[in-house]
Amino acid sequence: MQISEIKGSVTVKLVDITKTYGSVQAVDSVSVKIKKGEFLTLLGPSGCGKTTLLRIIGGFVRPDRGSVYFNEVDVTNLPPWERNVGFVFQNYALWPNMTVFDNVAYGLKLRKLSRSEIREAVERVLELVGLPNIEDKYPGELSGGMQQRVALARALVINPPLLLLDEPLSNLDAKLRVSLRKEIRRIQKQLSITAIYVTHDQEEAFDISDRVVVLKNGKVQQIGRPDEIYKHPVNLFVADFVGKANYLRGHLVNDVVQVEGFQPLKVNAGSGAGVREGEVVVVVRPEDVRFASEDETWHCKGIVKDVSFLGGLKRIVVSVSKDVEILLETLEDPSVTLDMPVYLRFERYAIVPFEEGEVIA
Repeated sequence: MQISEIKGSVTVKLVDITKTYGSVQAVDSVSVKIKKGEFLTLLGPSGCGKTTLLRIIGGFVRPDRGSVYFNEVDVTNLPPWERNVGFVFQNYALWPNMTVFDNVAYGLKLRKLSRSEIREAVERVLELVGLPNIEDKYPGELSGGMQQRVALARALVINPPLLLLDEPLSNLDAKLRVSLRKEIRRIQKQLSITAIYVTHDQEEAFDISDRVVVLKNGKVQQIGRPDEIYKHPVNLFVADFVGKANYLRGHLVNDVVQVEGFQPLKVNAGSGAGVREGEVVVVVRPEDVRFASEDETWHCKGIVKDVSFLGGLKRIVVSVSKDVEILLETLEDPSVTLDMPVYLRFERYAIVPFEEGEVIA
């Protein structure tokens, strides 16, 4: 099968992808399979290798080792123009001296479609991205959000089986980012194409993705649904990168974690099954902490040290000991006051290994 013959969506398989720039290991033995029609996000801090990996998939960078497959076809050595992918760049990459029509139509002209076919396709895709009747405008006459929609239209007009997006919303204000990322997700679902998205924004990744790949120093740390990664991180880096948490260092023996000043914390299928005995960290999200009475099940007791009202959310800090505080966030309105003694229960927690040299927030 030729890549140009693939319609609708495509399966992408990365096998042992490795890329080095001098002494920097940008991508380190990455193997991932992206399903047809899936929206997968590469998430991680700056310099973790996510953009390099995306460019390898698009054919803009050749890996030092490993292979890229589209529907089991090895495309590792194919240039970008032979992979038939749509690519949306961070900086829009629109030609300022060309109209919106000519920017969007560029890929179709290279494919030597007829004038009527090009006109029909451009009008259709501009309607899809919510920008009808602007064909004669120039990029400089458009807002940042409109320019990004034009860039998306240009990527989609060739009917690619795969859409690649490299931090496409990073230059937009926060409110526009939220609305536009939902538009991207809507369009991807409507077209039923496979999409791979790069961002360093955890909220953005969790909001629109079917699955997320968390990267650090070129290595895959965890792959899973957003809720899996948030609730069941596999290590301290993932736990810290994807949201706020309380971190309690303890010792795991016989499926029980002992943390000084706390009741024993039991391991279960969702909280640390498979973690080896020894030094561990218990990860408790603020929204998973509840108040309890002395007669109920509780995990620690302490003194209320701070209460903040954040709209409908109440944020409370409880001092358990000289060095340990627990942060909890709730939509309820518990009747607590400063210096009040309280008991706390953890509704859910994760247990991850503790590695020497790691810093616990």
